[in-house]
Amino acid sequence: MTTRPLRDHEAAVAAALAKGGAARSSILASWKRSASVHGLDPSHRTRRDRLTEAELRALLDRLGPLVEAASPTLDRLFQAVGTLGGCVILASDEGIPVDRRGRSAHDREFQENGLWTGTIWSEAAAGTNGIGTCLAEGRAVTIHRDQHYLSANIGLSCSSAPVHDAEGKLIAVLDVSTAGTATSEALAGLISNAVGDAVRRIESDLFHAAFPKARLMMAPGVDRAQGALLAVDGDELVIGATRAARLHFGLKGDLTRKPVPAADLLGLETPTTLEQGERAVMARALARAGGNASAAARALGISRATFHRKLGS
Repeated sequence: MTTRPLRDHEAAVAAALAKGGAARSSILASWKRSASVHGLDPSHRTRRDRLTEAELRALLDRLGPLVEAASPTLDRLFQAVGTLGGCVILASDEGIPVDRRGRSAHDREFQENGLWTGTIWSEAAAGTNGIGTCLAEGRAVTIHRDQHYLSANIGLSCSSAPVHDAEGKLIAVLDVSTAGTATSEALAGLISNAVGDAVRRIESDLFHAAFPKARLMMAPGVDRAQGALLAVDGDELVIGATRAARLHFGLKGDLTRKPVPAADLLGLETPTTLEQGERAVMARALARAGGNASAAARALGISRATFHRKLGS
């Protein structure tokens, strides 16, 4: 990259910061954090911070289950964006890439740009960028070329989205970046949509793994694309909810310790007395037995006469 574009970018950043308006622009707000909170200079071009091999191994050990669960989705996403010159990165909640997909022909370019496992891409270390700003703001972002704070990064176009675990905690970032290619803003928008879809698949897989014996259901009243799932146990108690479901229903805390009746959450009518509850159990047994009262009674361990008496009472 020639010196002129770098100097032009640095001048543009300085002018924007001097003018202010951070409250009206998320990019400018991130630039302001990069300058005043993290003390970064847009012309900063020193060697990027990296973990040691031992530190990276320790991080991979901690995130092993996440990396394994996300791997198939990373493969599918790379099949879609690899031909566009992009690489797929799964980064930790500290902004450190721990897994990536990329074409060998582009490896050198991505390594030179620091888009490699073990490199630190937090906003504090690299200024405004896809991974770091996604973590700083807790939402999906696209940082396109000269929207980056550091002039060394203006050749990149990065679309990132946060990954949440089964309890709704932000645990990682999924990113697709292109380097040195003529990625238009329109194409960056399409890539951003693909990243969002991939994140929802990863979160769904993590949720299924966390509640293997529960009945999973889509939360009614929420766009299916948002991935709002509830985990319901055999007692019809909600013991888990994805972040989208938690936001929709206002759920907080550890639901496995403090579950919520599914009927209360969904506004359904349920038995409110022991007698009504007993009849509901018998009605389900009768339905499972295909209407055969004798079979339903045997399944419940009571006589046919008792079954009819209680069901008819």
